[in-house]
Amino acid sequence: MDTILDKAKSWLSDTFDTETQNEIQQLINDNSDDLTDRFYKDLAFGTGGMRGVMGAGTNRVNKYTLGKATQGLANYLNKNVTKSQLKVAIAFDCRHNSKEFSKIVADVLSANNIKVFLFDDLRSTPELSFAVRHLDCDAGIVLTASHNPPEYNGYKVYWSDGGQIVPPQDGGIIAEVNALDFSEINFKANEHLIEVIGKEVDDVFVKGAVENGKLPELKSRKDLKIVFTSLHGTSIMSVPDTLREAGYTDVHIVEEQREPNGDFPTVKSPNPEEPAALKMATDLADKIGADIVIGTDPDCDRLGVAIRDDKGNMKLMNGNQSMVVMTDFLLQKWNKEGKLNGNQFIGSTIVSTELVNKVAAEYNVSTKVSLTGFKWIAKMIRDHDTMDFIGGGEESFGYMIGDFVRDKDAVTATLLACEVAALAKQNGSSFYNELLNIYTKHNYYKEHLISIVKKGMDGAVQIQKMLSDFREEPLQKIDGERVVYVNDYQSSIQKNLITGEENCIDLPKSNVLIYHTEKGTRIAVRPSGTEPKIKFYFSVNTSLDSVKNADKIEDQLDTKIQRIINELNL
Repeated sequence: MDTILDKAKSWLSDTFDTETQNEIQQLINDNSDDLTDRFYKDLAFGTGGMRGVMGAGTNRVNKYTLGKATQGLANYLNKNVTKSQLKVAIAFDCRHNSKEFSKIVADVLSANNIKVFLFDDLRSTPELSFAVRHLDCDAGIVLTASHNPPEYNGYKVYWSDGGQIVPPQDGGIIAEVNALDFSEINFKANEHLIEVIGKEVDDVFVKGAVENGKLPELKSRKDLKIVFTSLHGTSIMSVPDTLREAGYTDVHIVEEQREPNGDFPTVKSPNPEEPAALKMATDLADKIGADIVIGTDPDCDRLGVAIRDDKGNMKLMNGNQSMVVMTDFLLQKWNKEGKLNGNQFIGSTIVSTELVNKVAAEYNVSTKVSLTGFKWIAKMIRDHDTMDFIGGGEESFGYMIGDFVRDKDAVTATLLACEVAALAKQNGSSFYNELLNIYTKHNYYKEHLISIVKKGMDGAVQIQKMLSDFREEPLQKIDGERVVYVNDYQSSIQKNLITGEENCIDLPKSNVLIYHTEKGTRIAVRPSGTEPKIKFYFSVNTSLDSVKNADKIEDQLDTKIQRIINELNL
């Protein structure tokens, strides 16, 4: 078995360029601890792609790990798709090296006789998903690491339907990648097969976003005052244009965060889930009296929404809350248009709020629930192509309206959030009041997420140990409530802890555990698929008799969640 030093020395061969060889040789000379982290494993090309720290080494994002992934994809396409000319679209975000990496990826594809449509500048992930179908491509690639820290980059692969790869394509591509040696990558570009694209795709994408995100009953959009921040990311390329095209004129962009910048200099993390990331935007909103704040992550597939509560304070909604309100409004729209006939569905995921299921059921619309990740929601659309997909989301601030984009789409969702706020304001209500009205109908649901970081080789072992403890010694009670069901998505078994009865879970296997109590409390545990973290999702609920009591009920639910966290010693 090769040692880490052996693996590192293999990168000193002529397969690798001089710059890479020098970087590795310096680490060897310095006897650097960093050498172990760079070579103790291969950066996995997983079921959607890969994400990691940039630098030389097998456990890093670089020319060679990206080249190997792309060569594997090219091999799979050439073996399995029968066409006279294969086509792939490529987009990239604002991160360091994304543009350079996108050209390397284009070079490898073209060297393998595949036509490439390469965006001329940074573009959002949803636009790439749209472009795959719009340009009749066989696959798509976006270079992005979403909201990870500045030292990260990544690579996501899409199939011909515009969704991220799922079975059987994902396994087939992974097998091709794993079978390759770095020396087998063909970097010799055929420039005639690389076509640069830009505004001609943007215009059609923005038009589609407006068509899918607008509510017809709105009389005026000029009365809504919006603050928008791109958090130094790609959304600046499409969100302002989409809002303008829809008719919003009172839009205020956070200028300090307008310029795309892979260092994300004004925030600790460019993650719209974090209140700190949207502080400049909410401060501006308070200064100018804005109604709503929207912030998007670097590749513009997720959005954070802040709205005014009943006391006039800006309140950052979590992904479950914004998902529920937008779903309710879409269902209202379809209902008013007389389009609900039992052949529609909403998409959600196993760790998202169950409140969305209740909202859909009120309209006699089914909710299909998948594993975490929008690739599974995109697969729902493919698997149920005789049904109408209304919309869908997940707790991690992602939402998708209709099926013209097949991934979470912060462009169209930003417009829909503004439409909801504008229509509520027109009707003498507010986005926040619409949420509270949903709570009075279906119970006040409160969710909370804790992510525990465990870095490196030891961290990965600790994460697996924590999961195995929860699996082998299941909780019997949570906050005094009996646990009724434990859903183990790795074994595909739901077990009733009271009766001992077991049922099969009809979803692909995934390393997730979910506990359900007799009173509707829920805890989900899973490792992150993109970061060295273990995640705990908490959901509690109780009835809300009047919107006037919302603050009191929210405090009770927050207190309950904190008791559970303390109980688990997290």
